[in-house]
Amino acid sequence: MSHFFKPFLIFILAFTLYFNAHAQKQNLAVKPNILLIFADDLGYMDCGFTGSRMMETPNIDALSKKGMVFTNAYAGAGNCAPSRAALISGQYSPRTGVYAVGSTTRGPVDLMRLVPVRNNVSLSPSFKTIAEGLKGEGYATAIFGKWHLAASKDTQPQAQGFDLYTEGPKEQSVKGSNETADPKGVSYLTDAAIKFMQNTKDKPFFAYLAHNAIHSKLEAKTETIANFKKRGLSDKMAVYAACTYDFDASVGVVMEFLKKSGLEKNTLVIFTSDNGATQQSSQEPLRGNKGSYYEGGIREPFIAYWPGHIKAGSVNAAPIINLDLYPTFMSLAGNKKFRGDGEDLMPLLSGQKTETIRKSIYWYFPGYLDNPVIRGRDRVFRTRPVAVIRKGDFKLLLYLEEWMLDGGKTRINENNAVELYNIKTDEGEHLNLANTSEAKRDELLADLLSWMEKTKAPLPTKITATNKPVQGTVSGEN
Repeated sequence: MSHFFKPFLIFILAFTLYFNAHAQKQNLAVKPNILLIFADDLGYMDCGFTGSRMMETPNIDALSKKGMVFTNAYAGAGNCAPSRAALISGQYSPRTGVYAVGSTTRGPVDLMRLVPVRNNVSLSPSFKTIAEGLKGEGYATAIFGKWHLAASKDTQPQAQGFDLYTEGPKEQSVKGSNETADPKGVSYLTDAAIKFMQNTKDKPFFAYLAHNAIHSKLEAKTETIANFKKRGLSDKMAVYAACTYDFDASVGVVMEFLKKSGLEKNTLVIFTSDNGATQQSSQEPLRGNKGSYYEGGIREPFIAYWPGHIKAGSVNAAPIINLDLYPTFMSLAGNKKFRGDGEDLMPLLSGQKTETIRKSIYWYFPGYLDNPVIRGRDRVFRTRPVAVIRKGDFKLLLYLEEWMLDGGKTRINENNAVELYNIKTDEGEHLNLANTSEAKRDELLADLLSWMEKTKAPLPTKITATNKPVQGTVSGEN
């Protein structure tokens, strides 16, 4: 071998090794960090950027201007546990069996016309969670705050793919007062999440910041409450607005950390909520509240932010649902095995596609929740057993009591089993089109019934002498 050729080979070998190492680093960098900020009971109309005239959310509003806002984003269910089950598993409620918090038999049993489907109080370990899918692709995974899907050791976050689980702190009062030192544990959870992101150096991270705010019991800083009282709000509403404001401040802290640390360039940030607001906060012009399946119970504020990848100040009206985050995160991580029932949002987030990415969205609740909502269907229950479909601009609600007991399809024009709304022209769900747009009604109804069959959605059963509803109990959750 010539003296000239030998150094040349050494050069080629060295260059190849360098190129391969560099390519590996680049491949790692392609996988973004993921931060999911998940509010608790924050309604669609409880943010400034969505139109609230009472709440002040300056940091969330600022984030909305820097990222993409979805105006038709939905929770996976009308209250906490089933919505979180949908998010974490990527599956619709009939598959998880998680329909409510604690019990699906909530309210006066003598006014229930069906025996509800029994509720799963935890997410089965048989489901491959969003954390397991990301962890398998090299992500460090952590949850900070509310899990709400465990009844045993094998259903805790650590058994479901999370490396780290940080619950909120125990309530601590400020000495000499009734004020809590850290209302709702907002600062505690925020600081814990920042520490995790700061210390995760060698791999991408998935940080699930699942705040307990603004869920009741409502708490806020004394000075924040005082500021809202000065605006003329009642004591009750001042605390509500103040709790929201203090929660918003934590969003600002996290975003400032990402900016100063340099992490924001390669971090996808998703901000949304688990379900609609409680009856304390009217969601008008939307109908209903938490626990119902009108827009006020399931439509959520939703912002996606990723500098250089998502166009700042963009708005998207395509209907999406929180279980879409499962395939979206899997797509970003390179996991081709896990998919779930949702759709990958990346075509929308990247601007490659502007129209809807799916045919329909569905919800299913085969039980009863007490305490009626604002402008609801019922004076006793937030909802009775119901199945729901959103397809294009239209939304259909199928109430199972009337469907199963009052003649079903043969008496559809008189039994009030079906409600149909054009959400684009009537987002407040004022005008029921079921008997005036029969072709559209029948189209959506057929799709919904087909989906129920496909997902093996269990139906409530008829009441008999030996099979009657039994009052359920729920602790600390509405």
